[in-house]
Amino acid sequence: MTELQSTPKTISLCEVGPRDGFQFEAVPIPTELKVEAIQGLIDAGLRRVQITSFVHPGRVPQMSDAEQIADKFASHEQVICSGLALNERGVDRAASAGLSFVDLSIATHEQHGRDNANMSVEEGVSRASSMVERAIQAGMQMQLGLQTVWGYKQPGDTGLDTIRALAAHFASLPLESFSLADSTGLANPESIRDTVSAVRSETDHPIVLHLHDTRGLGIANILAAVQVGVDRFDVSLGGMGGCPFIPGATGNVATEDVVWALEQSGLSTGIDIARVSQVSRMIAEHVGHPLSGKLYTLND
Repeated sequence: MTELQSTPKTISLCEVGPRDGFQFEAVPIPTELKVEAIQGLIDAGLRRVQITSFVHPGRVPQMSDAEQIADKFASHEQVICSGLALNERGVDRAASAGLSFVDLSIATHEQHGRDNANMSVEEGVSRASSMVERAIQAGMQMQLGLQTVWGYKQPGDTGLDTIRALAAHFASLPLESFSLADSTGLANPESIRDTVSAVRSETDHPIVLHLHDTRGLGIANILAAVQVGVDRFDVSLGGMGGCPFIPGATGNVATEDVVWALEQSGLSTGIDIARVSQVSRMIAEHVGHPLSGKLYTLND
């Protein structure tokens, strides 16, 4: 039985569109437009923003301006601006760029680990430990994320025992938070509740959910997680993003849609839907296609 938790009244949303969303776009997004979009999101009330990723520019050209983006926002006093790192070099770059918060991420499914990073889960765990040590040495806060927690090719093909073991393995590390990603959108409300309960039994780290909306259950999954006490979620402006292993897959649930659903449920986010929508429309116009979110088209 899923352990009951008190329902939070205030929900903290981290905007990941400038990284997880922008990186999937074929049309180059100029640095100046990224800066304008990130500032617009901050002005809309987002207090956590994943602004870029420190990956090889040859593999992800859209993120080749990571240092320039970090230079604009690293010293922001009211907002946690973070960058994604997938190896030690990425952590070093994030630290050198002046960021005080780094997002780390590893695979939990053997095939996904091979497909995405050409390494096994065990190798990923070893690398994560090394990245955490680098971040500690640099005086950075860090979030560690697990990928494909609810499955890679089909629901449950990432074993819950694996997720529990990984949560226990990293439980003693000085993480700011522990992120669980439904990278391929295979979760449902029941599995969300069961997995959150299982992870909570192994670690006291605050849990963040990174839920893709590939099969249309993103908001239902968020509301289910809120019912068991989760109060931190990743969102993406206009629903930007995707999954490289599922053609046509959508990204995280749209920021505007999540804010609407939460606030209609009596929860507070502190985010202005109309102002986020302005940013989404600006980016949609630049990339030349509609985004997958719904409410950004309704708010002027």
